[in-house]
Amino acid sequence: MGLQDKILGKKAKIGIVGLGYVGLPLAVEFAEKGFQTVGIEVDRNKVKAINAGKNYIDDVDSARLARLVKTKKLRAVDSYAVVSKLDVLFICVPTPFTPNKEPDISYIVDAATHIADGLRKEHLIILKSTTFPDTTEGYVQPILESTGLKVGRDFYLAFSPERIDPGNKKWTTVNTPVVVGGVTKKCTALAKLVIEQAIKTVVPVSSPKVAEMEKLLENIFRSVNIALVNELAALCDRMGGINMWEVVEAAATKPFGFMPFYPGPGIGGHCILIDPYYLAWLARAYDFQTNFITLAAETNESMPFYVKNMVLHELGHSPVSIEKARILVLGIAFKRDVDDIRHSPALKVMELLIEDGARNIVYNDPYVPKVRVDGRPFTSKPLSASLLRRADCVVITTDHSAYDYSFVVKNAKLIIDTRNATKRVKSGRKKIVLLGEGRR
Repeated sequence: MGLQDKILGKKAKIGIVGLGYVGLPLAVEFAEKGFQTVGIEVDRNKVKAINAGKNYIDDVDSARLARLVKTKKLRAVDSYAVVSKLDVLFICVPTPFTPNKEPDISYIVDAATHIADGLRKEHLIILKSTTFPDTTEGYVQPILESTGLKVGRDFYLAFSPERIDPGNKKWTTVNTPVVVGGVTKKCTALAKLVIEQAIKTVVPVSSPKVAEMEKLLENIFRSVNIALVNELAALCDRMGGINMWEVVEAAATKPFGFMPFYPGPGIGGHCILIDPYYLAWLARAYDFQTNFITLAAETNESMPFYVKNMVLHELGHSPVSIEKARILVLGIAFKRDVDDIRHSPALKVMELLIEDGARNIVYNDPYVPKVRVDGRPFTSKPLSASLLRRADCVVITTDHSAYDYSFVVKNAKLIIDTRNATKRVKSGRKKIVLLGEGRR
């Protein structure tokens, strides 16, 4: 039976390399559609959790996961020994950058190398990890072809970027359209066919390079527009009397030619922060400088420093020094209503305040019970009236919907709101310093 017939008959065995925010939801979808699905994960704690039917990703339904494991549609292993028994493998591993802002695709290379050890004819390999153009053909393909097998003839290779938005209840793995580009037309056709079994809409493009660049465009588009409103927010702070959040909402009434983006304490998560530097690194190989894109990334990365300076400025008008000030940070996940702290700007704000002498920092986050900042362990403090009253400054860095902002404002002495979380609070406005508005 050929690979196409196996896919159509749900006989193809699916392998997902990396069971994180991208891989685990994808594995669940394939298992739900009736495919035997195996997750390959180097973290043995995750493997044990999955095989015990225990979930660790908010975007995955725990009961659903437990049922799929119980019915033996889904299992996890910590070894690549199963590769030769699988038909389709999705690579969903991390792609961070180095301290010098250069791409680190070592996880992709490692996965491809291990897959090559078990590569056989009729295998389909689909890379999903966000990366720079030519990773699929320039790095993964040579590793796989070092076996003597030829792409497009013996095995198939494609790139289909992930489009996960953690915490988004409307757009999920199954209903968010995805793009796919194969090394050959048959690679594209087979990759599209298998992805369609789990995801409703699949858009083919002419090559992996197009798909790789498309992913970077998605996130750099957001990075540039966020940087624009962050810079304008800083200007509104300088001018005073202009609320940047109100400006954005007013502009958003235009039915064409405008898309609203909002300022904040910085950007977090994986893609938006990292992707501009991936492209900038690649561009230098072609003697090209992505000045506009790099400047936007730098602007966004400067926002935690800006927020730190807001705290120092406001405390400078109080009788307490930064060393003695009690600072409460509300929300340390990188975005609202998730437990994801990857590159969270809140953590950077805390780190910067510590570097500047802050000794009494605590935080509350209903989604993140424990965290380490600057090598120090922190535990989320129960949010109470007494905790708020003791604080000399409350910094809202993540606008979780679980917070009662009227309660926060009522009990706090001073609030620095970096998310416009207090916009509906009517009383106590004089206590609030809003990013993008400045003191009136």
